[in-house]
Amino acid sequence: MPRTFAYVRVSTTGQTTENQIQEIRAAGFEVEPRRIVAEVVSGSTAIAQRREFSKLLDRLEAGDILIVTKLDRLGRDAMDVSATVKLLAEMGVRVYCLALGGADLTSSAGTMTMNVLNAVAQFERDLLIERTQSGLSRARSEGKALGRPPALSEKQRAEVQADLAADVSVSAIAKKFGTSRQTVMRIRGEK
Repeated sequence: MPRTFAYVRVSTTGQTTENQIQEIRAAGFEVEPRRIVAEVVSGSTAIAQRREFSKLLDRLEAGDILIVTKLDRLGRDAMDVSATVKLLAEMGVRVYCLALGGADLTSSAGTMTMNVLNAVAQFERDLLIERTQSGLSRARSEGKALGRPPALSEKQRAEVQADLAADVSVSAIAKKFGTSRQTVMRIRGEK
């Protein structure tokens, strides 16, 4: 009888995997608690660098089933997800994705569906990057300041320079202006 595992992942510690677990159970999959592998790691982290997923790979055997709620639980990069599913298929592990109607991603139809969706997702990410870069270029050409605003005003920066010239310590200046030592040292380097 095949063992069923679930891989649930969230990106930040403020999030919970409980919704994913409930979704898996609602889909009719019975997964023993000891076979639910939960992880808090960014989806942009390659699957090979995820500690809990690596441990899961060591536990999986031919004939086992792995369930994820969405493809992005396995990663955001289409190549990484595809390589992971291929590795699992080679191990004899079937991978089901609930967001794809519970499709077995290791089957021919599941592989095709996953590849099409990954291609669309990659295309959308590429478009987002292009739009962001275009917007940043336009803002720069219009002379808009980008990034974090300076920690100190021009007047305060001049005061910091004067204090440095008077041999006041970096720590004392930082304390005086309520900023970090690094900010003061950065201003010192601008001379």
